[in-house]
Amino acid sequence: MKQIWIARDYSKCSGCRRCEIACSLKHEGEIWPEASRIRIFMLIPGIEVPHLCVQCPDYPCVEACPTNALSINKETSAVEVDKEKCIACGKCIDACPGKIPHMHPTKKHIIICNLCNGDPECVKVCQEGRWNALWTAPRPSGSLLSIKLYARTPQEITKDLARNIYGEEFEKEVK
Repeated sequence: MKQIWIARDYSKCSGCRRCEIACSLKHEGEIWPEASRIRIFMLIPGIEVPHLCVQCPDYPCVEACPTNALSINKETSAVEVDKEKCIACGKCIDACPGKIPHMHPTKKHIIICNLCNGDPECVKVCQEGRWNALWTAPRPSGSLLSIKLYARTPQEITKDLARNIYGEEFEKEVK
């Protein structure tokens, strides 16, 4: 299996949230955006940020897990969560530069994108809708920096997008 990565173009996200719905249907069997592995943040109106695991080459979340509940799928390179081993300590969240892993809304375990075994549902619906904000690409090899550019918090990403759209003056207007 070819290792993939979910590439993203924040400027093309419409905020439709079909990706959240598709993800929750796949993993939870129901429409439950709060339990989705991808989340759409809109911290400033008109700036939507799809936020999901970037599958860091150095996997700081896996390294931080004290119970070995997180592992790396050798075929897909995605982070896998063993729900039985997870103690919901949140150390993976602290270790993630983008604070991307999050707690399941009702169960006591972390949830992280596992790339749907190489065929991500979020990408399918984004492509079907022709937004093209998400797409699969071969996993970059040997380039820690290119992936880490996306491993940022929604606040950091939103701030950069707002600066690009509205210029430096936006920071005076938005608190």
